[in-house]
Amino acid sequence: MNDSGRLEYINRALYFVVVPSEKGLSYCSGVNIRRFLPITRGRHKAMSNPAVRGLQIVNHEIRSMAIEAGAAPKTALLNECRGIAPTGDIWYTESLWIENPPEGFGERIISHGVLGLIGKIDKAIMLDTRMPDHLLPPEQLEEFIEELCRRFGS
Repeated sequence: MNDSGRLEYINRALYFVVVPSEKGLSYCSGVNIRRFLPITRGRHKAMSNPAVRGLQIVNHEIRSMAIEAGAAPKTALLNECRGIAPTGDIWYTESLWIENPPEGFGERIISHGVLGLIGKIDKAIMLDTRMPDHLLPPEQLEEFIEELCRRFGS
């Protein structure tokens, strides 16, 4: 978290960012499609990339979490989400505006987003390897993903 309360989980493979304001949270997420290609290529049908689908499903889950917590999620293109991707690679992004989130909801979003995305990619491509069960620092997760790509890349 930085001084403005902004929560960031960013590496060259994915990002989850939460920007608080007086009325709610801007939630920004993205996945670098190219970074995952060595382990996703050939393991899915056209238009069903596991990294893209994983992020879509995670965002639906976060929307459900917000509703269950009494908040109001709304799909929106948010200025706060522009320019977050740390590289010029091919990124798939999603964003939500969440009105009236409960205290600590931003931290829940980051944790659920990162672990959920990695878990869904693993489930889709069936590498039969152990995935992290807790939130690793962004650099460590990036190294973990790179090692998966070296070991299982097509």
